[in-house]
Amino acid sequence: MEVQQAERTAVQRRRDTSRARYLGWLALSVLALVLTAGIAVTIGPADVRLTDVAASLAGHLGLPGVAEVAPLTDSIVWQLRLPRVLTAAAVGAGLALSGAVMQSVTRNPLADPYLLGLSSGASLGAVCVIILGVAVALPAAAFLGALAALVATLSIARVGGTITPGRAVLSGLAIAQLGGAGTSFIIFWAAKGDSYREILNWLLGSLAGSSWSSVVISGTALVLVGSGILLSATRLDAFTFGDTAAASLGINVNRTRWLLLGAVALLTGAMVAVSGAIGFVGLILPHLVRGLSGPGHRRLLPLTVVLGALFLILADTLARTVFDPRELPVGIITALIGVPVFIVLIKSRKAAAWS
Repeated sequence: MEVQQAERTAVQRRRDTSRARYLGWLALSVLALVLTAGIAVTIGPADVRLTDVAASLAGHLGLPGVAEVAPLTDSIVWQLRLPRVLTAAAVGAGLALSGAVMQSVTRNPLADPYLLGLSSGASLGAVCVIILGVAVALPAAAFLGALAALVATLSIARVGGTITPGRAVLSGLAIAQLGGAGTSFIIFWAAKGDSYREILNWLLGSLAGSSWSSVVISGTALVLVGSGILLSATRLDAFTFGDTAAASLGINVNRTRWLLLGAVALLTGAMVAVSGAIGFVGLILPHLVRGLSGPGHRRLLPLTVVLGALFLILADTLARTVFDPRELPVGIITALIGVPVFIVLIKSRKAAAWS
C-alpha cells in the first residue's frame, strides 16, 4: 500500500514539474514575443525608439496622459511598421498552428499547411489577378484559390471511398502539380514588365505590402479559426493513435477530419492571401515546440502559436534589414533557416520515429 502511494506521489510530482516547466516556457515565449515585436518596430532606416512606439500606440488607442510623438514618427510606426509586424505575428502563428494540425490529422511528420495543394491554388489565384492588373483583389483571389484547391484535393481523395491520410496527401500532391503548371503557364503566356517581379515576390512570400487590412484579415482568421482548433486539442490527441483508436473514443473520424482540414484551409488561405507562400514555418515549428511541450496538443498548440509568431517576426526583420536598402522576400529567410534546422531534426534522436 505504501509502495503504491509512493508511486502515485512520484507520478504526481513529475506531472507538476512538467506543468510548471511548460508554463514557464509559455510565459517566457509570450514575453519574448512582446519585446521582439516592440523592438522590430524600431528597426529601420528612420530612427524610432521604443518610447515612440509606446506613445504612438497609446495615442491611437486613446489612452490618457501619454506624451505626444512627432507626426512623421507616428506615421512611420502606425502606418508602416506596426501593421507589418502584427501581420508577421498573425501569419507566423497561423501557419505554425496549421502545420501542427496537419501533422496530426495526416499522421505525417513531414506535413505542412500546404500539403493539400493550398499554396498552389492560392498562387494560381494571385497570379491571375496580378496579370489582370487588379492587385486590390489579390487577397480574395488567393483565398478563393486555396479553398478551390482544398475542394479539388478532397474530391479526388474521396473517389476511392473513405478519405484516408494517404489518399489526401497523394491527391494534394496532384493538385499542387496542376496548380503549379497553371501558374507557370500564365506567367509564361501573359506576364510582362514589372509583373514578373511582383509575381516572384508574392510566390516567394513577402510582407512588404502589409497594411491594417492585412492585420484584420490574418488576425480575424487566427482568432476565429484558431480558437476552434485549440478547442479540438483532445480530438487531435486521439488522431495521433490512428482512426481506429479515435473511433473507439467516440469520435466521428470522417466528420472530424473534414472539419479540421476545412479549418486548416480557411486559416492557411487567409494567411497566404496577405503574405504569399511562406515555407517551412508550418513544417519546422511544431517539431521544435514538441521538444518543449511534449506531444499533447493542449500544450503543443498554444506554444506553437506564440513561437510561430515570434519566429516570423524575427525572419521578416532580417528580410528587410540584412541587405538594406534592398529587401528580400521573407520566404527566402525562412528557407535558409528552416533547411538546416530540418536537417538537425532528421539527425536527432527525436526524429528516429520518422524513419
